[in-house]
Amino acid sequence: MRERRNMKKSRAAFAGASLFRSGGVFLIGCAVGCSSLFAASEPAVKPQAEARALVPLALQLPGPTMKGTPTDLPAGPHIEPLSDKPRPAFMVAKGVKNVAAGKTVTSSIKPFNGELSQITDGKKNPSDDDAVELKRGPQWVQVDLGRSYAIEAIAIWHDHRYVQAMHDVIVQVSDDPEFKAAVTTLFNNDTDNSAGQGVGSDREYFETNQGRIIGGKGVNARYVRGYTKGGTLTALNCWEEIEVYALPDK
Repeated sequence: MRERRNMKKSRAAFAGASLFRSGGVFLIGCAVGCSSLFAASEPAVKPQAEARALVPLALQLPGPTMKGTPTDLPAGPHIEPLSDKPRPAFMVAKGVKNVAAGKTVTSSIKPFNGELSQITDGKKNPSDDDAVELKRGPQWVQVDLGRSYAIEAIAIWHDHRYVQAMHDVIVQVSDDPEFKAAVTTLFNNDTDNSAGQGVGSDREYFETNQGRIIGGKGVNARYVRGYTKGGTLTALNCWEEIEVYALPDK
């Protein structure tokens, strides 16, 4: 009786299927209605993850410089021409915040004008009061974000009291405060390795109230370090603001 039941089940399972012989091997050919025969062996299809929502990065821009535009601006293959056109929107994850606001800033040398805390205070107008100046030579300033973030973008402003281009602009991130291990370079326009961080492929650009947005590539890092080596108008190093955009703590 048990064998008969098993035979009935086998016949039901193969309902709508036909057997044919090929090379001594019996194969199963399915007709309409037998699509469920091997359904259990098919891998489950997982729904795709929803695409991350992106929005244009909204910056609070300072006032424009009141010094005018020089007529003898430097030019060449290693410098971007000055443009008065709005830059393209820079897309970031929805909900990013400036996680550098009010954070601790250190530097390679003590400023002779201004305080390091001004670099993350949100004030970046083209005025002497908002400028933080360091002596000549390759110098750096560094922001401690307090913990590691997946960085979406970094916005920087140097001295835009005048239209000038800063030399050896390098932006690096790391979880090492000494920047000796796991260092990621996000921007580098040093053409001759005079800053000692390698030759970069980015171009110099003119400082305006627009600042410069640098992609963070989602790199996880706690520390952000920015280098400069003077500019086209002065050998001094001047910073106004560093903003780091990432998704905040939930």
